[in-house]
Amino acid sequence: MNCKDATASYEVWLRKHTRVVEEDLEYKHQQMSADIFSFMRATYYRWVELWNESSGDLGAAPVVSAVGDLHVENFGTWRDQEGRVVWGINDFDETTALPYTNDLVRLAVSVHLSIAADELAINPDDACKQSSKAIRRDWPVADIFVLAERNEWLRDIVLSDLRDPVKFWNKIQDLLDVAPVPHKVRKMLVKALPERKLVYRVVHRVAGLGSLGRERFLAIGEWNGGLVAREVKARVPAATVWFGGKKAEAGDHHHDQYEQIIKRSVRCPDPSLELHKQWSCVDWLPTRVASN
Repeated sequence: MNCKDATASYEVWLRKHTRVVEEDLEYKHQQMSADIFSFMRATYYRWVELWNESSGDLGAAPVVSAVGDLHVENFGTWRDQEGRVVWGINDFDETTALPYTNDLVRLAVSVHLSIAADELAINPDDACKQSSKAIRRDWPVADIFVLAERNEWLRDIVLSDLRDPVKFWNKIQDLLDVAPVPHKVRKMLVKALPERKLVYRVVHRVAGLGSLGRERFLAIGEWNGGLVAREVKARVPAATVWFGGKKAEAGDHHHDQYEQIIKRSVRCPDPSLELHKQWSCVDWLPTRVASN
């Protein structure tokens, strides 16, 4: 298939697994034409096709629980159970069993494309060398990035003016209300909020590129003198399921892969993340940076 055919096929498949927000999907199509990096982020299904055709010896590498859709915008921050800000991979929507080389190559490609799009200021060769250290014998244990007494430079970046709580909450409060809200989603939102009787409203948030078109429901309320928010996002099987032509109910198999990778990854757990068969639920804070 060419790219247009692949996009049409994937979106037909997507509609079979979840309700699609057509306005968001149209916006995704517009963003795909903005630059090559945005195109890459929005079309992981196409990557799956091309990887299968072109990976050669790289595709014969040992299979692991892979992120799949790994790129430079797939890293962000959250708070752990101690309240510390943590940095790491924060999107596992496309996780599945793949050769480990898939993630490394896709990350390296994203570095080159983001530099070309003026999204990243770094030498491409240096970035690729640092990424490759993760599988070399001289780096047997990966680091967990807790941004407290260590990793000051990274902490300064993620706690910069870009994460200003005032700007963050003003932007969130300006979002439009959405209706209707599925009963299961409302139950998840109420359960996730700090109080079950908390007065809240549900808004629609447009975010990311790869998952644009899926339903998102963000509950916003005021609790103990400040604003709180919880988001539920629709989940679908990984694009590898689409490519393989397999029949799968939304969440089947993919749910197990998602659970496995977040438990096995060398990362500080995100206590706010809840996985359900067809939905994922997280809290939202100014320090949470997520692209998808």
